[in-house]
Amino acid sequence: MDPAPSHLTAAPRPRQLSSVGAFGLVFVPFVSGYYLSYLYRTITALVSDGLVHDLDLSPADLGLLASMYFLALGLVQLPLGVWLDQYGPRRVQAALMAVAAAGALIFALADGFATLLVARTLIGLGVAGALMAGLKALQIWFPPERLALANGWYVMIGALGAVTATQPAEVLIALLGWRGLFQLLAVVTAASAILVLTLVPERSTGQRSGVELNAGLMSIYADRRFWRLAPLSATVIGSAWALQGLWAAPWLTNVEGFSRTETVNGLLFMACALSVGAFFLGFAADRLKAFGVTQAGVLGYAAALSLIAQLALVMRWPVPPILPWLVIAALGAGTVLSYAILANTFPKSVSGRANGALNMLHVAMAFSVQAGLGFIIELWSLDNGRPPVAAYQAAFGINLALQATALAWFTAAPRLVRRTYYPASSAVDAYPVKRPSRPPPVPYEAALSVWIGRVEAARSQLHWWRRTALISACLVVFLTVNAIESVQLASIVHVVLVDGRP
Repeated sequence: MDPAPSHLTAAPRPRQLSSVGAFGLVFVPFVSGYYLSYLYRTITALVSDGLVHDLDLSPADLGLLASMYFLALGLVQLPLGVWLDQYGPRRVQAALMAVAAAGALIFALADGFATLLVARTLIGLGVAGALMAGLKALQIWFPPERLALANGWYVMIGALGAVTATQPAEVLIALLGWRGLFQLLAVVTAASAILVLTLVPERSTGQRSGVELNAGLMSIYADRRFWRLAPLSATVIGSAWALQGLWAAPWLTNVEGFSRTETVNGLLFMACALSVGAFFLGFAADRLKAFGVTQAGVLGYAAALSLIAQLALVMRWPVPPILPWLVIAALGAGTVLSYAILANTFPKSVSGRANGALNMLHVAMAFSVQAGLGFIIELWSLDNGRPPVAAYQAAFGINLALQATALAWFTAAPRLVRRTYYPASSAVDAYPVKRPSRPPPVPYEAALSVWIGRVEAARSQLHWWRRTALISACLVVFLTVNAIESVQLASIVHVVLVDGRP
């Protein structure tokens, strides 16, 4: 009997772990790294005053320093998938966290801006795989029926790192200073690397060629449905990361006039909003399906709410100053929706690369916003040693206009992409889609693909019919109100006085 084709051969299954074993040996080691990645992402906002005081950094220096985290993280996203497939999440995560520990130690010992940039870059490289390696490890070791729950807890606990980068870190800074804090973080990060390397079981992984990977990525980036989602997800979520990670603290201090304690408390509330937002957005997307609201619809509404919050900041609306920042921070967890949309758009064979392709745009946008706002703010002259309010309004307003453009494209794009052919699977599947003479491996998959296409078309039609109905209802109300006013005006009795008598 001929051996089964290589693409149909089942991959070797890892040895099974109990629920307790999977939690203690896999979940805890990996989530510790993801927790630290969130802490490193947002800690710059808290230590910015110390850096300015000790090393005389300008706003542009601060923006570039904070953004180097995202630049380094983004550069690793595409090759990260190859490393995870070839070497496994255990080895990749342990090696990268060791790099992050070295970066934290260099940051603590830095005596100039150039050394800080190198250290921040190493930190970004070191935590680049914290999310993707953890999700891959959970997929390997957790049963499918518990995977969604494990992923939810993973993201939520990791986001608590942003909470730690507020009041708890402020206490440590008061005791140790920002240099002592980063020395402590270097030790904790190294311990996380050792934890992953010693506790997580080994698992052999199959290898994929670089040609196959690049072909899949090119097909993903050529897909118009990807570019319907990517601009909105990258601009709004990336901006939320950038603002919370750096510019929230200067805004609260220089624009709102908050004290140090009030600013730290504001950052704490924002971190809590980020953690809660991950749960709330997923819960809303799940519940609103019963009312015909898609995951893309939830993302669109959430993005619009974030834009309104940023507009309230720029226009200085009379609202509690911390309220818009809570909305902005909560949407930083919008990746819960973005990755879910990609999972429903692309086949499983390329879902990991699709997530990596989008995540690279997230971090690229976060880098651009953090660095760009600093350069824009520096164009204004200092007022009593601080940038004027107008500088922050202009910088935030430019970024807001970019996000509004992306939201407009996201709203209009369904008319352009609803009939888009998906070519990405042809780069990795054994039977190319462009060769219809050869049948697909499983006939059921072909039927399922046709059915999914028709369901998507029906949902698109339903979306536009609802929009048309809403516009029609508004028009009816408008005409009815005008008609009532016309009748009232026509019914007015005019009394004319003649010689003082009616």
